[in-house]
Amino acid sequence: MRPYFFTAAATLLLAAPASAAVNLVSNGSFEDGLTGWTIGGADAQGYPPVAIFYGAAQPYPDGAFGEAVPQNDAPTNSPDAVGERAAYFVSDFATGQSLTQSVFLTAGTYQIGFSVYAPQNGYNNRNDAFFSGTIAGETLASYAVSTGPATTWQTFAGSTDILVDGFYEVAFVFDTAGFPAKDVVIDQVYIIAGNPALPGIPEPATWGMMILGFGLVGAASRRRKASVLA
Repeated sequence: MRPYFFTAAATLLLAAPASAAVNLVSNGSFEDGLTGWTIGGADAQGYPPVAIFYGAAQPYPDGAFGEAVPQNDAPTNSPDAVGERAAYFVSDFATGQSLTQSVFLTAGTYQIGFSVYAPQNGYNNRNDAFFSGTIAGETLASYAVSTGPATTWQTFAGSTDILVDGFYEVAFVFDTAGFPAKDVVIDQVYIIAGNPALPGIPEPATWGMMILGFGLVGAASRRRKASVLA
């Protein structure tokens, strides 16, 4: 499996052909709150993950402590619309705090992904947070929030080959290092059958044409430079 990630500023070289796909993750865009998801881990502060509303400059649990989080605008192959809500991890004393879901998959190839965002007010906090996202055994993201961007949606995606029919876990894990700490928002979690072209990643034929084009441009440049030097 080769993971990819995209930001909202990514150039769309290909349209995502995922409109006819079916998301095998239940409530992957959190439009029904956290229905279908299980909260786990330890939270000594009493701020469990919640589904906040986009654009709501409201306190927890409806907003990101007064910061209006914009809708996900990073490229994604999720077949779900971005909707009005996203999941928010915010506890300053979280140990393995998690959102998990089991999904039944038959043998085959699947594309997997999700989007993540760091609100600025949390990013400004002096203590770090650590976030990971794993789908069907493939870890797509695992990083300290301080090493990623703030106020920028990113999409992490990849593919996986399922060899045996069964239940496979979708798991997001959040750990914090003290009060106050950074936080994250996630949305548009998905598993779709097959492995369609990912936004911003050209198909092999397109790569070939691009490489050939770059080669011709380079050769012309070298010829122009040689003629000038002569």
